[in-house]
Formats: sequence, C-alpha cells, structure tokens
Amino acid sequence: MDLDAIDHVVLTVRDIPASVAFYTRVLGMREVIFGDDRRALAFGRCKLNLHQAGREFEPKAAHPTPDAADLCLLARTPIADISRQLTAQGVAIEAGPVERTGAQGPLLSVYVHDPDGNLIELSNPL
Repeated sequence: MDLDAIDHVVLTVRDIPASVAFYTRVLGMREVIFGDDRRALAFGRCKLNLHQAGREFEPKAAHPTPDAADLCLLARTPIADISRQLTAQGVAIEAGPVERTGAQGPLLSVYVHDPDGNLIELSNPL
C-alpha cells in the first residue's frame, strides 16, 4: 500500500452553523453542501466534513464526540499575520508562535480552539 495524503477529516460538532461560521470567517475556508444537505469546509485540496453530534452519518468513529480533535493546518499566510488576524477577530491564541515538528519538517505554529473546543494548530513550514 502506498498512501499519499489525507483527503478529508470528519469533525463531530455540537452546532454545525457555529462551526461553519468559525471556519469560514476566521480561517477563510469555504462551505460546501453535498449529499442530503450535508456540510463540509473546504480549503486547498482538503475538506472537513461536519457531523452533528448525536446524528452522525454511518459509518462513523466508535465514539464520536465534539472537542476531541487536534488538527494541524498548514498556511501560506505568515504566522505573524495570522496572529494579527486572530486577535482582530477576538479569537484567543492558546499558544504560540512556537516551533514544532510536522510531517515534513519544522513548523512555526499558533494554536486556537474552535467553537467545540477542538485544538487547531495553524502552521508555516520553516
């Protein structure tokens, strides 16, 4: 088997409209509607599918729950600019900028929480 990339990740959320608002307004993702009125958030060549807690689509994780994800998203925007944008929008930066190690090498990252408490790491490759 020769795997190449992650196509999408599923986030179980308490409030789909609140999640869509956060990810589109704060992180610049775009909302995608597909299937039977399902919602997703697209960016680059990836997407985050949203499942409403208690009404998840099958198949699903054994114990899907909001606030359990920890995602690292690579950004073209410099971390200093991201930090300024987050602050201007009233989004608390939990940590950073800090150096971390990503899948392909060193990163400079800041961390925020989404409306469900998922930890979102926003990173620039160094």
